[in-house]
Amino acid sequence: MDSMRDEEKYTNTEEQLLYLQKLLDEEDTAALNELFNELDILAIARTLESFPAKTRDLLWEYIPETLLGEVLAEVDEDIRADYIEDLSASDVEQIVKGLDAQEVAEVLDVADEEIKTTVYASLDQEIRAQVENLYTYEEDMVGRYMDPETVNVKQGVSLEAVQRYIRIHHLLDDDSQQVMITDKDKRLLGTLTLIDLVKQPQESTVDEFMDDAPYTLNDQMKVSDAAALLRSKELPFVPVCNSDGLLVGQLNAADVLEITQDDADMTLKHMSGVSDEEEVFTPILRSAKSRGIWLGINLLTAFLAAFVIGQFEAVLDQIVALAILMPVVASMGGIAGSQTLTVVIRGLALGQIAGNNKQWLYNKEMWVGMSNGLVWALVVGGISYLWFSDPLITLVITLAIFINMSLANLSGVLIPLVLKRLQIDPALSGAVILTTVTDVVGFLSFLGLATLIIL
Repeated sequence: MDSMRDEEKYTNTEEQLLYLQKLLDEEDTAALNELFNELDILAIARTLESFPAKTRDLLWEYIPETLLGEVLAEVDEDIRADYIEDLSASDVEQIVKGLDAQEVAEVLDVADEEIKTTVYASLDQEIRAQVENLYTYEEDMVGRYMDPETVNVKQGVSLEAVQRYIRIHHLLDDDSQQVMITDKDKRLLGTLTLIDLVKQPQESTVDEFMDDAPYTLNDQMKVSDAAALLRSKELPFVPVCNSDGLLVGQLNAADVLEITQDDADMTLKHMSGVSDEEEVFTPILRSAKSRGIWLGINLLTAFLAAFVIGQFEAVLDQIVALAILMPVVASMGGIAGSQTLTVVIRGLALGQIAGNNKQWLYNKEMWVGMSNGLVWALVVGGISYLWFSDPLITLVITLAIFINMSLANLSGVLIPLVLKRLQIDPALSGAVILTTVTDVVGFLSFLGLATLIIL
C-alpha cells in the first residue's frame, strides 16, 4: 500500500468505518482484500454489523474463506441467520469444518433441521457429541456459553509428563489458562496454572502444586448471575461442573466478556422496550415489528393514566376530553423516540455510525416511525371514538399521534448525533432532551390541531 494510502489508514473504529466506506465507493477490490486480511475475527464481525444488509452482502466476498466460520459464529444472530438462509448443507459443512464445538453450535443454531441433520453427520464424533451437549442447555445457562474442551490430566502425574502430553496432542490454545486435575470419573479435584506447570520442578507431580479448592460454576446456573460473580471476583477463567461435581467445561476470559456484553446489551435494550435481536441496521420491517409490540404495551399504560383523569369527565365540558387524551400523545411519542435513542447510542458506543451510513439510518428511522405511527394512530383513534363518540376529537388525536411518533423517531437519531458533535455524552442527557422534545411536539401538534379543527 502506497504512502498516500497509509495516511488514510484508520486509528480507531470510526475511522476504520469511514476508510472502508471510501474503499467501497471507489470499488477498490485490492485494498478491500488487503484490509480484510489484516483484520481479526472480532473486527470483521463488528465491521459487518456496521452496515445495512445490501452492503454487508458485498463485504462477505472479501472475508477470507478460512475465517468465514469463525466470523459467522461471532456476528449477531439475525445477521448469521440471513447469511445461512441462502446456503446449502454442503456449504455449511465447509464453513463449520475446523471450528470448535461452541462455534459450530452458534452457526447451526440458526440453520433449519434438514441442514443440521446433514452437517451433524459430517462432524467429527467428539465435536458432534460436544455440540449436542451444548444444545441440552437453555440459552441463559452457563452450560450454553462454556467451552466444553478442557485440558485435564489424572492426579499423580508428573509435570514433565503433562508438558509432554500437551505438546504431543497440541492441546493448548489461546483460551487455555489452567490444566484440570480429575479422577477416573472426570470429577474435578483441582486446577494447575500454566505458570506452575512450567516453572516448578519437572519431577514434581500435579498434586503438589494444584489448587485443590478452585472456584467453580454449576452448568445450570443462569449466565447473568455467573457473569456478575466473575466480575466481582475478577476471575478470567473458571471450571464448570455439573451437580455431581463432574467437569463439563470451562469459562474463559473471552466467554466472560461475551456474557458481560450480552447482559449489558439486553439490560439497555429492555429499558426502552427494544427487542434483544435488534441492532443499528436491522431491516425496517423487522425493527418496526419488534418495537411495535412494546409500543402496544406502553399504550395500555398510557390509557390507564387517561382513564384515571377521565373519571372526572362528568363535571367537565367537551374541551376537557382533549386534556384527558394529552398524556397518550406524549407517552406514545416518548416511547417511540426512546427505542430509537437506545439503538443509536449503542451504535455510537460501538463505533458503528459514521459517514454516509447516517443517511441510511435517518431514512430507516423515518419509515419505522411513520409505519408504527400510522398503526398506533389508527388504534388510538378507534379507541377515542368509542370513548367519546366525537369524530373531530378522533381526527385530532389520530393526526397528533402520527406526527409525534414520526418526529420522535427522527429525534432519537438526531439528538445523540448532535450531542456527540458537541462532545456531550448522549447516554447521560439524550433521554432528558428526547422527553422534552416529544412532550413539546406532542402537545403543540395536539392542541394546535384542536384549535384549527374543533374551535
